[in-house]
Order: sequence, then structure tokens, then C-alpha cells
Amino acid sequence: MGEKIVLAYSGGLDTTVIIPWLKEEDPEREIIAVCVDVGQGKETDGLIERATSIGAAKCIVLDVREEFITNYLYPLVKSGAVYEDKYLLGTSVARPLIAKKLVEIALAEKADALCHGCTGKGNDQIRFELTIKAFAPQLKIIAPWREWNLQSREEELRYLAARGIPAPMKKDQSYSRDRNLWHISHEGLELEDPANEPDYDHLLTLSVPPEKAPDTPTYIELEFEQGVPVKLDGEALPPVALMDRLNKLGGANGIGIADMVENRVVGMKSRGIYETPGGTILMKAHRELEFLCLDKQTTAYKSVACVKYAELIYSGEWFTPLFEALSAFFDVTQQTVTGKVRLKLYKGNIIFAGTKSPFSLYNENIASFTTGDLYDHHDANGFIKLFGLPLTVRAMMKAKNEAGNG
Repeated sequence: MGEKIVLAYSGGLDTTVIIPWLKEEDPEREIIAVCVDVGQGKETDGLIERATSIGAAKCIVLDVREEFITNYLYPLVKSGAVYEDKYLLGTSVARPLIAKKLVEIALAEKADALCHGCTGKGNDQIRFELTIKAFAPQLKIIAPWREWNLQSREEELRYLAARGIPAPMKKDQSYSRDRNLWHISHEGLELEDPANEPDYDHLLTLSVPPEKAPDTPTYIELEFEQGVPVKLDGEALPPVALMDRLNKLGGANGIGIADMVENRVVGMKSRGIYETPGGTILMKAHRELEFLCLDKQTTAYKSVACVKYAELIYSGEWFTPLFEALSAFFDVTQQTVTGKVRLKLYKGNIIFAGTKSPFSLYNENIASFTTGDLYDHHDANGFIKLFGLPLTVRAMMKAKNEAGNG
């Protein structure tokens, strides 16, 4: 009896090649293809039949969409983490959950190994394997891209054609894509040259280019409770329905399209296009509410901590002590982040249109140009004198030294 292998299966080009490759390496292998559904949409249609028709013993499709939102995306929203000022971590944030579920299935099936289709140049190999090491370090890891002789997606297509296996996409659509409830990413083909402007009409999946968005703005209102979105335009919605609706609203208005050259974990730069329509809206709304509800020092330190949080997510370090500690910090900061945020969506832009909260730290009596009971303009004299005291002392020192040198 050969190895029992659990394969992270998407039905895309790489994993379509991996199944026959694994069987050709050892016909006795038993392959259990597993697709963890984090919102791939129609990409999961027919996966069971496709996997078993090319050699898998069985195929499991596991729906974890709600868990993905509540346990992974909402912590991301609370943190405000963005990688290198552009990337909302759509692929990165899903990988720990997918890998964790693969481990659970592998242990339940008494498998010998886990297999993934990540390339030896990418970040995902690290994200998958760090999670596997965190939960089941005894499992063997098979990474075909680090073992086989295939060098490109074109060679993969030829490999399938030689065996009479239908390719899962047309050649001119063979971008490397990753889709979930939060985003879709696009890499490869003409995008590999950073000098090329993307053909958005050909490329985009969730969105329209901003110039093709409606000429009339769309107003929305999001309501949060302790940093978690609970209502859209006054309607309470479960997590999946809320994300679906935000994606449609954002996509229709050209929101959340990012063209980015990023620094990968393995040391190289790569270029990709990210569509994150609903996620971009959520992050913007949440940040605006925080401006109203968080004090100055918490706001400032949170903006520092979220940079490290983004790095940890990007590099697959979700199940680490530092990540757990930072998550606890972010949870504490969200205790008063409750309220409503109104936004205007217009041709790729998200325009702030007002916010309110029972925990607002904005006090009109203090902030108004009209003198109120809580703030006397004369009090500023003493404050500025003390706040500027180090500058005064330094100026006195410089004047004394200059006089002595004269």
C-alpha cells in the first residue's frame, strides 16, 4: 500500500497537474483532494468529479466561509493591518485557515503526508508549511514545484495535453489567481513586466475600472459593534451576506483595485493586481470610526503595531506567540469602537460622509471655535510654556556657548 496523501486542491492548473504527477511517481499512492472553500465561488463547481476523474481517490469540499470571516477577516479589520501600504492581505489571511483544516483532515484520515501546489518562489509555501509545523510537525510535506522538472505554466499545459487532461483555463487566461470572500489576486503573463499597464477590461473579475463606474455616487452606512461590522444600511446581515453585498457595491464603483510591486518573504519582488472591493470599504469605514472613538496614544501605537501584524500575516506567522499577543492588544482597543459610518463611493474613491458613536471622544463644547465651559483659551499660555520648555532651555544653552566662543 502506498502513501496516503492529502492534497490542497483548488482545481487550478497547478493542482490539476499534481494529481497525475503524484500517481505517476507512485501508482500505489492514495490521494485525497481537499478544497477548503473560503469563498472561491463557482471555482468549486464540479471539483469532486474533476479530481476523481484524474486520479484522486476522493475529493472533499469543506465550506469554512463564515469561520474565515469571523476568525480571520474580522481580526484583520480590527487591526487595520495593510502590507506595504497597499496590500490588504487577502491571500495571506486565508492560508492559515486552509492549512489548519488540511491538517485536521490529514489527522482524521491517518494520512502520511500533506501536499500543496505552491511554487518554490512564492510566499504560500511558507504560509502553508509554518501552519503545518505548528499543528502536525510529524506530517511529511510534499511540494511538487520543488521536486519536478516542470519550469513554467506553459510546460504544465503541455503536460496535461500530452495526457489528454483538459486544462482548467484558456491559455490567454492563465494568470495565477487566488480568490476568496475578501479579494482576488492576479499574477503572471503581461503583469510580470512592471512597465506594462494592465488591461483592466480583460483582467478584472470583481470590479469595473473606475472610469467605467457610475457617474452617480453610491452612499452606504456601515454599523460596527466593538470593531465588528453588524449592519449595512440599517439591515443586520450575517458575515457572508454582508461581505457579498459589500463586494458587489465596491466592485460596481471601481473600489479597491491595487497594482503593486511587493517584497516577498523569499527575498524577491513580485508584481500583482489585487481586487478587494468590500474589504477596502470595511477597512476605510472601520478606520474612520476609530478616529472618533480611540484616544491619541492608542491611535498612534496601534498604527505602529499594525505594521508588525501585517508582516506576521504576510509571512505566515499566524499561529505564533507574538501574533496571539498583538491580537489580544487589538481586541482591547476595540471595546469602544461601536457606531455608524457613512461613506460615499464614487469612481474608485471612498469619501468620508459622517460618523457617530455613543463612545465618541469628540466634544463639540471643547472643539468648537466658540469658547465653551470646558476650555479657556488663556489656559494655552501655561501649556505652551511648559510644552516648549525643552526648546527654551536648548536655545539658552546655544546662546551661552556662542557668547563664550565669541
